[in-house]
Amino acid sequence: MDEIVLGGGCFWCIEGGMKGIRGIMELESGYSGGAVPNPSYEQICGKKTGHAEVVKISFDPDILRLQDILDVFFTLHDPTQIDRQGNDVGPQYRSCIFYTNENQRTIAQDAIEKAAELYENEIVTMLEEIDIFWPAEEYHQDYFKRNPNQPYCMFSVAPKVIKARKKHSILYV
Repeated sequence: MDEIVLGGGCFWCIEGGMKGIRGIMELESGYSGGAVPNPSYEQICGKKTGHAEVVKISFDPDILRLQDILDVFFTLHDPTQIDRQGNDVGPQYRSCIFYTNENQRTIAQDAIEKAAELYENEIVTMLEEIDIFWPAEEYHQDYFKRNPNQPYCMFSVAPKVIKARKKHSILYV
């Protein structure tokens, strides 16, 4: 099993879009990249912890390549927006990849360069080694699946999930 931690706006979008990809064994929403130990959602929203909303992805590299995960990741959000995704504004919504080893860093750097060919504006995705991952509160886990009719899920998450599933259909179960 391998792990990568990704942030691209609201973690509900990233988790929802990664759900159902063949080879992903577990998804967990949480927080990384900040200085406050074990932060709460309320603290994150206060924009003073330095953390990003992220998703820890556990996957089987014999089934799924990290490159494929990152291709889906760059479909699920706009990596050219600094500290925001659409109406979600703040450093907790930054585009970021937290890698666990040098091989992942190289693959992520290549994915950023590949994504740059798809966007007119500069990619601002931050690439850093993971320090610590803090799990989000239980109500954030599997949020899109449990709340598909919630307005944010209907108007923000669902279109991103549909786009990723259409573009990368071969990856989904």
